Amino acid sequence: MSAYERCLALVEEALVPQLERLGEIPPGLKESMRYSLEGGGKRIRPVMLLLTAEAMGVPDGEALPYACALEMIHTYSLIHDDLPAMDDDDTRRGKASNHIVFGEGQAVLAGDGLLSAAMELMLLDAQSRPDLRGTRAAYAIARRCGVTGMVAGQSADLSWEGTEVTIEKVRYIHTHKTADLLTAPVEAGLLLAGAEESALALGRTYGLQLGLAFQIVDDILDVTGDPALLGKKTGLDAAAGKQTWVALRGLDGARKDARRCTEEAIEAISQLPGDFSPLAAIARMNAERVR
Repeated sequence: MSAYERCLALVEEALVPQLERLGEIPPGLKESMRYSLEGGGKRIRPVMLLLTAEAMGVPDGEALPYACALEMIHTYSLIHDDLPAMDDDDTRRGKASNHIVFGEGQAVLAGDGLLSAAMELMLLDAQSRPDLRGTRAAYAIARRCGVTGMVAGQSADLSWEGTEVTIEKVRYIHTHKTADLLTAPVEAGLLLAGAEESALALGRTYGLQLGLAFQIVDDILDVTGDPALLGKKTGLDAAAGKQTWVALRGLDGARKDARRCTEEAIEAISQLPGDFSPLAAIARMNAERVR
């Protein structure tokens, strides 16, 4: 079993129990939250957090609440992304989107619930620690998913639909909408270990470059991908007039840029002490993915 598979199994086993730590959730809301939370996926963000913490000597059990919280945040963002007011997509990972099954109102609340649960879960753990490492990790995740992070990127993505495609707009959207939530697990894992600023800077560079490469590959797959493999429709970006790397650079240019960002991510993570080869492998895996 690879390091990725082992951490993936830990996350899958812990997600629902971590959610249930928070107390009794109304049945309809809980069903809607669990429908998307248990909807599969690569779980790349929580796995990255566990791998980072492990490489720095932090036991998996200490990092799991933050890893699960991050997956809850990612899941909430997908529920909201699929809503008619956002990307208007009726499938996710080969299944009906949350709002198709539970209705738009319940889907909004399921997303809100997962975001709130994530914050509560991290703070529940952080307040039990004798130092500020948990608080700092929780803050890093909150900031990366918030109004100067992922939400800022999502807002820009909507605001700039149908406008002239520029490098400044595309890079801003990709940096915040995607890269911030791929930087968060590395940053949080390092903070849980009490890492110094030099290590944090390398981790942030890795997350940024991986995030850019990740979104560039997504943009490419929206043009060239197989909907059956992707579990969602393709061609939506062009139809909506989105700011994408393909619109900016064309397919060949986008592929070249994805390779460059991947190389920069691997170079940065390779400079950290400890065994970060699994994170380098994630960067390579992303560059070759077809879904």
